[in-house]
Amino acid sequence: MRVAYELKKIDHIQLTAPKGSEKEARKFYSEILGFSEVDKPPVLKKKGGAWFQTGSIQLHIGVEEPFVPAKKAHPAFEVGKLEELKEHLKRQGIEVIEDDNLPGAKRFFVSDPFGNRLEFLEWMK
Repeated sequence: MRVAYELKKIDHIQLTAPKGSEKEARKFYSEILGFSEVDKPPVLKKKGGAWFQTGSIQLHIGVEEPFVPAKKAHPAFEVGKLEELKEHLKRQGIEVIEDDNLPGAKRFFVSDPFGNRLEFLEWMK
């Protein structure tokens, strides 16, 4: 199929959290994972949530009521020095679920404070 448009990249990923959980999101995504918080446009600030960025990766936490975490659908982050990240997360008291089902990659999963699934992987060369 030929199309006249081009999908360039993923601009951002949005996960959801319960109302009033912005402080917890900031602690996890900024303090533990090292994302920087990004200002939301004024018209969107009143909706709650928070936006984060590291490098070219943007992650938006939106408020959803009633809240249901994403337990299967998830973002996957390619990481350099995966083992160091895994040990860092364990020191923070975060449960790491290891998985060896992806040939050519090392990977693990964690849940954010709201139960959303996150994958971290490093491709072996």
